[in-house]
Amino acid sequence: MPYITLESHLPGITGLLEYAKEPAQPIRNLTQFLLRGPSTLSEADRELIATVVSHNNQCTFCTTAHTAAADLLAGEAETAQKVKENIETAPVTEKMKALLTIAKLTAQNGRNVTTEAVDRAKAAGATDIEIHDTVLIAALFCYYNRYVDGLATALPADAGYYNVLAERLVNHGYTRLPQGYDHLKK
Repeated sequence: MPYITLESHLPGITGLLEYAKEPAQPIRNLTQFLLRGPSTLSEADRELIATVVSHNNQCTFCTTAHTAAADLLAGEAETAQKVKENIETAPVTEKMKALLTIAKLTAQNGRNVTTEAVDRAKAAGATDIEIHDTVLIAALFCYYNRYVDGLATALPADAGYYNVLAERLVNHGYTRLPQGYDHLKK
């Protein structure tokens, strides 16, 4: 049960962002820019970064939501699962293995990112902006994970919610729906 009063039809981060709309707006804008804005990393790759960080932080809501979004963007459900199990054997490029490793290290502690990890990413073809964005996305999702779990937000009653959420994230992005979320009330 959440520690503060949240709309019961809005589990996870959505309920928190609706609870405090004013501070939520810049958070939504940054997330939209980083995960859906112009980048040499695909949207699926950026969702994998969110997935790895959330999984490493043991945030069930965020891990499940971003796994579903990564799966939808990739058109398959194997890669995100394999990345959560073992980055080194996952079916992603060497560059993504290196970037996902940087994301995981960032999630543990920013100081865990080493010169060797960055050099590995660069040797695999990662640009400075890709390394920067990986760390920034990882840091942002550490914030989200702690926000969601620190206020004990609810998990959805129906696991199908994650597929609906993934559709929204893929097709609408991270901005607030213009009509709000009352349509999700049962």
